Amino acid sequence: MHIGVFGATGVIGSRVVAEAAGRGHRVSAWTRDASRAGQNTDAVQWGVADVLDPESVDRAIDGVDVVVNAINAARDFHEAIANAGVLPKAADSLLTALEHHPAARVIVVGGAGSLEVRPGLQFCDVDGIADTLPESLGAPPEYITVVWAHRDALNRYRTSNRNWTYLSPSAGVVLPGERTGRFRTGGNQLLVSADGRSDISAEDLAMAIIDEAELPRHIQRRFTVGY
Repeated sequence: MHIGVFGATGVIGSRVVAEAAGRGHRVSAWTRDASRAGQNTDAVQWGVADVLDPESVDRAIDGVDVVVNAINAARDFHEAIANAGVLPKAADSLLTALEHHPAARVIVVGGAGSLEVRPGLQFCDVDGIADTLPESLGAPPEYITVVWAHRDALNRYRTSNRNWTYLSPSAGVVLPGERTGRFRTGGNQLLVSADGRSDISAEDLAMAIIDEAELPRHIQRRFTVGY
């Protein structure tokens, strides 16, 4: 299988590249900054592509079976807040490019904020949730705009007819993490462990992404993974 990864130098994207290559897949790894590209190998070929430019995406994904969008809009919380609009813009760009590649699938690594904490109530709509971000994530309250942007992106995929899958990880992504292969899969509800935690390692998140690439179970659906 030919798997392409946008955001291939990021925390999640780099692990997706490694997981896919480790399972014997052919991988195209894309970055916007050529200076950050890795070494080409028999399994992984690096290229420059801009996920925000539909024409760039169109050229990059030619011949790719599964596209993984694992972009990270920023290096810190303040930059993420400033760049929140990148997330829905990337969704629009990918969906536009996919019109020319109807057989290709896209798996998007999104956010946990749009998961439900009880039926009909999304995590990001809980009263006062923005004020809890400094303690729970170490992020300023304004980071809620990034959480909402992830939801906006998800809704754009939901109104499309492309072969999309949206993966919302648990509330916390553990770094450095461990590749255990032991995690739960859910739908639209936030997964919480018996001890009240909601987390997943970046390594297990990458496993879940490539599991879905190999055996698609959530076409035009969102799912989540966690311990």
